[in-house]
Amino acid sequence: MKAFRAFGFDSFKLDGCGAQTDMQLWDDVIKASGKAVLVENCHWGSKVPFKPNATWCPWNLYRTSGDVRANYGSVVGNLQTAISYAAQNLSTPGCWAYPDMLEVGCFSTPFSGDKGLTVAETRSHFGAWAIVSSPLTLSHDVNNDTVQDAVWPLISNKEVLAVNQAYFGFSGGAFKASDNIVQLDTVNWAAMTRNMTDEQKLATGPTAVPDAQYLYKPMNAQGSAAAVLLMNHGNTTDLTVKFSDVPGLVCSAAAPCKVRDIWNHKDLGTQASGSFTAKAVGGHDAAFLMVSPA
Repeated sequence: MKAFRAFGFDSFKLDGCGAQTDMQLWDDVIKASGKAVLVENCHWGSKVPFKPNATWCPWNLYRTSGDVRANYGSVVGNLQTAISYAAQNLSTPGCWAYPDMLEVGCFSTPFSGDKGLTVAETRSHFGAWAIVSSPLTLSHDVNNDTVQDAVWPLISNKEVLAVNQAYFGFSGGAFKASDNIVQLDTVNWAAMTRNMTDEQKLATGPTAVPDAQYLYKPMNAQGSAAAVLLMNHGNTTDLTVKFSDVPGLVCSAAAPCKVRDIWNHKDLGTQASGSFTAKAVGGHDAAFLMVSPA
């Protein structure tokens, strides 16, 4: 820590690859050595307590999954772990659940067989990380102008970033899923050799998820506005969201809601029917909506 301070670093990542994974000890040493720094916990729960609680969280962001890979099955598998922590209300300001960095613009990884994400998969990936309040850590080659130009409209989308940055009591998570299950990979890449929690032993089998999964995040203190991400893990199809299924939303003929496509910065009109259908959402793509009182 003396060297850390001497070099003037302002953030610290404690990786599970190392042996010194006592987060409480690190927290004590960091605080004793000077001002606060950004701490990323990637220790994978090798020492109790394994996860944050109401009074203890000696880090700012913490990994909930194994290493993300540049394929859609891995991205979706990692996403599920963050959703689980949100459901326990364990992802909060200053203590964010983190399903690993972004694979936006990455076409290979140190792992064999990774070929990168399609345009649709990249969009889904970024939207999913945004709506569950994950820190958005870019990992593509920013010196590659071709890649940078391709992903810039996505990663600079101010409406999507506003969803990521908002917090009104819930970090964002799933509220509905289809009954049909689709297998995205023969392996669950989200599994870890040292899990963040004892009770969440992630399966080492295939990555299998509902073919449609709906996520939301409150966007005001009253809960009457919400960002909604309709993810299609299967084949091209229409995706319909009933506003009454979204916690906090109240939309009806008497109190209609307006819908906005925040991917394309486009208002989609006022809906008095109590539902909205995104037409022909492609496989591994997602519709990203803002729903608010008209």
